[in-house]
Amino acid sequence: MNCPHCGTPIPAGSRRDRRYCNNKCSALASYYRRKAGVAPPPPWQHPAFQSDNPLLRAAAEHARELGQAHGWSRSTIRCAIDGLAAVLDDLPTGGRVRSTEVRARIPRAAPILRITEVLTDLGLLDDDTTPAIRSWIDRSTDQLPAGFAEIVRDWLLVLLNGDRRARPRSPNSLYSYFKFVRPVIERWATEHGHLREITTADVAAALEPLRGHQHRCTVVALRSLFRFAKKRGLLFANPTTRLKATGVEPGLIPLTDNEIHAIEQAAANPAQRLIVALAAVHAARTATIRHLTLDDLDLPNRRITLAGHNQRLGEMTLRALRAWLKHRRATWPHSPNRHVLISVRTTLATTPVSHVYVQDQMRGLGVTVDRIRGDRILHEALTAGPDPLHLSLVFNLSLSTASRYADMAQRLLDDQLDQHAAEQATAAVEDQLR
Repeated sequence: MNCPHCGTPIPAGSRRDRRYCNNKCSALASYYRRKAGVAPPPPWQHPAFQSDNPLLRAAAEHARELGQAHGWSRSTIRCAIDGLAAVLDDLPTGGRVRSTEVRARIPRAAPILRITEVLTDLGLLDDDTTPAIRSWIDRSTDQLPAGFAEIVRDWLLVLLNGDRRARPRSPNSLYSYFKFVRPVIERWATEHGHLREITTADVAAALEPLRGHQHRCTVVALRSLFRFAKKRGLLFANPTTRLKATGVEPGLIPLTDNEIHAIEQAAANPAQRLIVALAAVHAARTATIRHLTLDDLDLPNRRITLAGHNQRLGEMTLRALRAWLKHRRATWPHSPNRHVLISVRTTLATTPVSHVYVQDQMRGLGVTVDRIRGDRILHEALTAGPDPLHLSLVFNLSLSTASRYADMAQRLLDDQLDQHAAEQATAAVEDQLR
């Protein structure tokens, strides 16, 4: 292709919408067009819009509409249409595109998430990919001894998919269960060759060195595993039948002034400050922070809705929200995502940020959202009195959770009274000795 003004060949590797060899020819051609009263040439269009394949034309049109609605850049739309052309150009009538084929055939620069979104909307995508959790199950259980691997794999799959009498569990539950079961199984594998050989004494010996939260979670995981194996007829007897997962008494020490000051100093970016403010002022959970939307904010009236509970917006939270929204508008001005917290991955989507995103934001602070949240509830109980009803109304807690925090606050207050009484008694004895 040659330059229409000077006839010089267009350099190889140039963009497809390039018409002139350089900016000088482009400016001169524009000048002479205006002088002669000639209309400018029509803007460049992707060849997919003039394709003989009606399916490709419809997909390209849908990609353009979706990109304009969701704020995709022009390069993203163009690259997405390139990927659609690669997978739909030779697709037979009534055919569907497999996810693995999309990954293999699209150009390197094509955004696979946007392409799959378009194909899904048009009903053309056949998702044949293996979920990451399934790959993790196979990879993790392959490392177990032979007599235990198959049972543990089947158990994890039932936890993942559920059955007639059990609901499916989240991947995080599977990670947690396997984390506590794996060291016990590796220990048993040194003396036994199969799960059916495990006795009550073996279970007790494995649990004996464990304490607190680790002991309770291991008991829960082992009971689930042996219950599954017994139900499937893989065991003669369940050695965990009489095993009980004793509750761990919740203990929470209020944050010191130095710890609070350190958290305030470490919260450097607007996202960290907002997460800390929501947890420290409103005792918001991680899931509540992730799913907070712009519709839940009423900044003029200083109100906020957290998990369906409308409440007054604190001064600290108001400052953090204004700083974050200013940063959000400057960084992602055209994001269609209605969630307050967004990231690079979710700016063009409509989903909330992940739990890992919040964990990464809190990693440098040396404290978790749950720790800050628990400190806020406990501080309220110590200040206003250990009243479960008051805590339930202020923080939208269940009665059992509010009662636990009230009991913790009551114990702390009793300890302070006992300490004060002991100090007074010691001072009285010293006065008598003088």
